[in-house]
Amino acid sequence: MIKTYLGAGTLESTGAFLAALIIGVFFGVALERAGFGSSRKLTGVFYFEDMAVIKVMFSALITAMLGLAYCQATGLISPDELYFMPTVYGAQILGGLIFGVGFVMGGWCPGTAAVGLASGKLDALIFLGGAVLGSITFNELFPVIQPLYTWGSQGVVFIYQTLDLSLGSFALIFTLAAVACFWGVDILERRRDIVAAAGRGKFLTFFSLGLVVLALGLTLFSGTPAPSAGRLAGEAELIAQVEGGKDHIDPEELAHRLMRGEANLLVVDIRPAGEYQAFHIRGAVNIPLSKLSEELAPHRNKGLIVLYSNGMTHPAQARDSLSRQGYGNVYLLTDGLKGFMERCLKPVSLRSEPLTPEAAARVNAWRLFFSPAAATAAPAAGAVAAPRPDQLPQPLPGLVEPDWLARNLGQPWLKVIDLRSQPEYNSGHIPGSLRLDVESLRGLVHGVPSMLLPAPLLAGQFSLLGLHPTDLVVFVTGEKFHDGTLAGMACERLGHSRYAVLQGGMGSWLGDKRPVDNVLPEVTPSQYPPNSKDDFTVDYRQVLNAVSGKKTVIFDVRPKDYYTGQKSDEARAGHIPGAVNRPFSEDVVKTTNGVRLKPVGELAGAYEKIIPSRQTSVIVHCRTGHQASQTFFVLKRLLGYPDVKYYDAGWTEWAARRELPVSPPGGK
Repeated sequence: MIKTYLGAGTLESTGAFLAALIIGVFFGVALERAGFGSSRKLTGVFYFEDMAVIKVMFSALITAMLGLAYCQATGLISPDELYFMPTVYGAQILGGLIFGVGFVMGGWCPGTAAVGLASGKLDALIFLGGAVLGSITFNELFPVIQPLYTWGSQGVVFIYQTLDLSLGSFALIFTLAAVACFWGVDILERRRDIVAAAGRGKFLTFFSLGLVVLALGLTLFSGTPAPSAGRLAGEAELIAQVEGGKDHIDPEELAHRLMRGEANLLVVDIRPAGEYQAFHIRGAVNIPLSKLSEELAPHRNKGLIVLYSNGMTHPAQARDSLSRQGYGNVYLLTDGLKGFMERCLKPVSLRSEPLTPEAAARVNAWRLFFSPAAATAAPAAGAVAAPRPDQLPQPLPGLVEPDWLARNLGQPWLKVIDLRSQPEYNSGHIPGSLRLDVESLRGLVHGVPSMLLPAPLLAGQFSLLGLHPTDLVVFVTGEKFHDGTLAGMACERLGHSRYAVLQGGMGSWLGDKRPVDNVLPEVTPSQYPPNSKDDFTVDYRQVLNAVSGKKTVIFDVRPKDYYTGQKSDEARAGHIPGAVNRPFSEDVVKTTNGVRLKPVGELAGAYEKIIPSRQTSVIVHCRTGHQASQTFFVLKRLLGYPDVKYYDAGWTEWAARRELPVSPPGGK
């Protein structure tokens, strides 16, 4: 069976563009050869002086109809692989009238005007300029004319089905009507002496006979498959959604949902990777248009998918394509990323209209959450100050509670990874969870042990777990909360921002007597992309420069007696000169039901006393990166500090390099 670009969801791919370009060039050549580069020849049909338009257009219609009908009848193409224009009476009747009047007056339609322009016709250029201005006017007046644009929407309607005919019978009737028009035009041209009669009758006879024979051949097929009922209903539903404004989500609502940490919300940035990496909405994943259908397959009609780009054109086209593929849960971001930045991230002091204190506080909360660096700028006189993280109206993402996990367990977009020992996992685990040894994410890199593995090796691990870039991964820990954040560093290296740690770990799950089992779930391996998006790790050279610059806060999160040098299990004792000691253990609290991170407000207050401003550069390290991953998680994911770096090699490497300074001097 032939797979079309529409059916494969690759209309935006380079291959589709090249195919359209090649077809367009040959179509233009055919029109030029038929004389469509002259407005006089085109308008001649209205005065019965030149009937080339009717002959060419009917030939094209009959050829396309018979060709597609045979492909469907023989099973070469499924109807669901084709796009069928919906019937919208208001737009099509008025549009047809405007088109007809414009054709009579100007002698061009948009396609023939392009041909005329290629032939050097000045009036064709003027017509195309008018078409561009008309398109702009239509866009600007769309809110006014939208009722007409969707009035009389009938979805996809087939005439032959309305008349209770088979496709073959309808094709025969339409072909006979076309042949009659060909002969009628020929008779008219002979009587007006427009063309010479010699040889015309013989060609027309064989041409007409060939068309009729082909049409008769279609009637021999018992039936031709029609698009599925779901497909046709989907078209009508799509139009109804557009008409009712149910195909988009406003920036303010999206911001609220993201801050609330809705795990069944998937925000997809379809811009090029470079633009995505430069700036994107927090929590969004980057999926190119050519891979949307493949990557979003696990999320079809599950949860909420929001597409965005700089504007709305490409997301709208992608949404329509996905809708025709059976996705009923895809929405557009109103006005795209530009609208999101204008309505949610624009500073209060730069807005033309005054905001209420409540609205101003909401804007500042959005700015703090989505662009923390911008949110820390000094407020203008009279502006409402940005709230602290613990004052935000909704909890920040990164942690999930057992109640939330219990409600969403079993969702296809959710993957639960148990990081405890194998005996603990085998004895009882959260239903559906998979086990991962967190130490398998580390190894020897450049001679330094216990380093986070390179992206290709991590991607291989994720592939064996059956993970996809769009999955929400929840890590379940035992007695070490920082096991979850170390696994999170693997996500960070691969650019997988949709991860969280279960607050309280397995102890909190068992504390409420929630269900467990010992079933080993079946896993379908994936092909997780090995692209590294690591812009957060630093080596010893960068740390040494930071020590010299004295503008970076370096956090040594090891226990205090290791920081002071009273204890040591490395080549030398002590710490990096200028480093500040805040043991990782100060950020957690042990309860009867597991180890939990302290409240976000308490953590924010503690770090505000150490870090001069939110714009300050921060480097975190411990001995091997395990404990430091927790501090990185707290600062970056929970408190939103924008410039946090991770010295993975940590004290293991620093102490072993004798050329690097230590404090106190002379550490052994």
